[in-house]
Amino acid sequence: MHKRLILDSNQLQITIHRLCQQLIENHNNFDDSAIMGLQPRGIYLAEKIKENLEKSLKKSVLLGYLDTTFYRDDFRRRETPVTAKSTQVDFIIERKNVIIVDDVLFTGRSVRAAMDAMMAFGRPRKVELLVLVNRKYSRELPIEPDYVGKNVNTIESQKVLVEWVKSGSKSDNVWLITKED
Repeated sequence: MHKRLILDSNQLQITIHRLCQQLIENHNNFDDSAIMGLQPRGIYLAEKIKENLEKSLKKSVLLGYLDTTFYRDDFRRRETPVTAKSTQVDFIIERKNVIIVDDVLFTGRSVRAAMDAMMAFGRPRKVELLVLVNRKYSRELPIEPDYVGKNVNTIESQKVLVEWVKSGSKSDNVWLITKED
């Protein structure tokens, strides 16, 4: 197995700051907008986005966590059962601009499931997608992000690993892992 660092902690911080500036350009003061982090790994990025936005805007930004386990099209097809995480949406999304946040966009199936799960909380005015890493050439569904931290050309045998201090890693990093034959 070969690991290649594609974003170190400093580059990751710069990338998150840039993504937040793009969000502010499009959502202004966030009065009608909310962030929805996808469980399990998208919540760490969503929390960093929220912190950065609140520092820049000097006001509170709505953040929810969305679990898509029971909305996935492969839920009953897996050999090992998937453990559901918690959904925490303490606000009404009706007529809000919702930014779905995930760490890596691969096939698009998690995002499709997230849109289905989100409808249980109302009908948003608009839905956008923010991802830290967009794995190019791997989509199974016609889903593309509105905000991208880094585009990475990958092949099927490669994996993108996002490490967060908050989840137990020594530092925040993004790796491209290639399995060797």
